[in-house]
Amino acid sequence: MPRLLTRVAAAATLAVLVSGCALTARRSTVQEIKYNPGRYNDRKVAIDGVVTSSWGLPLVPFKLYKVDDGTGEVTVVSQGNRTPTRGARVRVTGRVSDVATFGGSSLGLHIRETDLDFRR
Repeated sequence: MPRLLTRVAAAATLAVLVSGCALTARRSTVQEIKYNPGRYNDRKVAIDGVVTSSWGLPLVPFKLYKVDDGTGEVTVVSQGNRTPTRGARVRVTGRVSDVATFGGSSLGLHIRETDLDFRR
């Protein structure tokens, strides 16, 4: 009986840990983020999509690009050296942020990139 109880407890613990890891970077859509920015503010999200534009200046420490996931487009702020080119398929993980909130509307909604993966 104690062995069975130990196995059940170990299986339950493993299930909780695995499900917790899956929730850390919830895959969201741009439409969901724009519709309810307060829910996603400073939360980690992952977006899959196509880069529609990218730009940056040589001596500025950050670069910007826009990702379209089919439901909408969002700006991504990157502090890394790599900036994807237009048309690249990417998966961006980062934290949702905005510049300001005015009249209940989010201004300058963007994702601060923490990880970037190129898709094929």
